[in-house]
Amino acid sequence: MTSNELLPKVGSYEFMVEPFHCDFSSHLFPGHLGNGMLNAADYHSGDRGYGVAELNLSHRTWVLSRFAIEILDMPKAYDKVIGETWVEAAKKFFTSRNFAVSSPDGSKAYAYGRSIWAMIDTDTRQPADIFTIKDGLLAKYIETDKPCPIAPPSRVVLGHDLELARKVVAQYNDVDINGHVNSVKYIDHVLDLFSLDYYKSHRLKRIDIAYVAESHAGDTLCLYKKQTISTEEEDEYVVRMTKESPAEKSKEVEIVRCKVKFVKD
Repeated sequence: MTSNELLPKVGSYEFMVEPFHCDFSSHLFPGHLGNGMLNAADYHSGDRGYGVAELNLSHRTWVLSRFAIEILDMPKAYDKVIGETWVEAAKKFFTSRNFAVSSPDGSKAYAYGRSIWAMIDTDTRQPADIFTIKDGLLAKYIETDKPCPIAPPSRVVLGHDLELARKVVAQYNDVDINGHVNSVKYIDHVLDLFSLDYYKSHRLKRIDIAYVAESHAGDTLCLYKKQTISTEEEDEYVVRMTKESPAEKSKEVEIVRCKVKFVKD
């Protein structure tokens, strides 16, 4: 891309559903769906000049703040799918990015996603002004005409009386290139709170997740769960995740708030 040439505002990326990314029913794991969306976001921003590699040159980076995925019909092993992503809006410190996953010909919609990102200074870990990057280049890529037919990420209200469901120590496979637990790994840990038998009769419909703080290898992740809705058609749960660091095991710090909705098959 030359300095005067702009790429399309919507990025479109084709990929095949690998069988080893699928669960017992041959459908794509929700975590891999989330990874596909975040990879599309990385390709899209990188190609347009405001991706992580470019930001790192000025000690900046993107941090995922909220993420919502709504699943209509999960693709199966060997299906080819198209992942689309676009920036819907941007303010000084935050930007919202949407996703759509469909069949290559567009006849079948699989899933949609909405996300909110913050730009931070990697030295101070404080918010950074998005529009200081390349004279506000991102503003030229805001797409307001393409709809995303799902609700924005919700404010997850936990309430009281959540019960401790599991403790997990963050290990090698949880940590990404940024040195902290990967955003999608939190989703995997939440979904592991439900048994294989549960997934034989229920399908994940939507997940809303708010990232509150970072965690690192060696931290103990404490997952608290509560069911908020139970009907013949759907179940809903809220999950609170905290961390206990090796140095302060008696102190819990909230890191994630999550809401998951299942529908009965």
